Amino acid sequence: MRTIDRDDEKEAVKLIDQTLLPREYKIVECKTLDELIDAIKRLKVRGAPALGAAGAFGVVLACTNEKSKETIKTKVERLKKARPTAVNLSYGVNRTLNAAMHGKNMQEMKEYALEEARRIADEDVAVNKKIGDYGSELLEDGDVVLTHCNAGRLACVDWGTALGVIRTAIEKGKRIEVIACETRPLNQGSRITTWELLQDEIPVTLIADSMSAVVMREGKVDKVIVGADRVVKEGVINKIGTYMHAVIAKSHNIPFYVAAPLSSFDLKRSYKAVEIEERSPDELIFFGAEQIAPLEVKVYNPAFDFTPFELIAAVITEKGVLYPPLLTE
Repeated sequence: MRTIDRDDEKEAVKLIDQTLLPREYKIVECKTLDELIDAIKRLKVRGAPALGAAGAFGVVLACTNEKSKETIKTKVERLKKARPTAVNLSYGVNRTLNAAMHGKNMQEMKEYALEEARRIADEDVAVNKKIGDYGSELLEDGDVVLTHCNAGRLACVDWGTALGVIRTAIEKGKRIEVIACETRPLNQGSRITTWELLQDEIPVTLIADSMSAVVMREGKVDKVIVGADRVVKEGVINKIGTYMHAVIAKSHNIPFYVAAPLSSFDLKRSYKAVEIEERSPDELIFFGAEQIAPLEVKVYNPAFDFTPFELIAAVITEKGVLYPPLLTE
């Protein structure tokens, strides 16, 4: 199934619970906006494009369960703030809410919202396929690609951005192998990316985040491709650790690519004006249920970091590949 979708019969948002992977594949149903917000905060659904669809379907839930336009507007503001860094969540909410507001009554609002939410979900899949088409031309037969976090179909409605580029290249007959960084502290790379790639029988090797410099120095990496949670005027905001890999890639003359839909672009905003989500200290003090650090230790746990365009070879979008200096114009 798609990472996130709508169950019309149950009037619920259904999604793959990514916190359980790879041990268990489970579909979760959210029948209220509060349930969906909780799922977003707990990272049951994650990834910028998937959050855009979640925001859209969340507006449908609000239109289903609330009684007035003003209440809906208030409720969806909470939804937009569930995870503040990825611009797609607000994009999905705002676009679907604008469509709903054309309704003359609650039933029409729900219908308009559902139509727009489905359009956003379908567009995401089509956009990812186009990103894959453009990005696959940057990969050579036999390339080994390093990636960070998860920018695959589980971060989107389907197909993926960074992993979508790899999938498309393989569809075109190119032999591509992947090195996946574990992506501490929540291990989206080891838990989700490797699971995705193994499902598709794509060769993948898992490494610790701290090993990326070694594998690049040893010539084991040809390209780096990551996703993006927000593209701002000076560069890209993505999962914490992205900046480190970009610096290392630059020092070893390895192209560092970002694959991102235009819905992730926020070029009028500086990275300094973007709220970087800081996660719970427990994510570092505990590994699952196991305590691995003193309870009283001070913890700094930002979920994202900023990578300037000077470290990025190009950004792959559904409209084409953007190279410097176009990125900064």
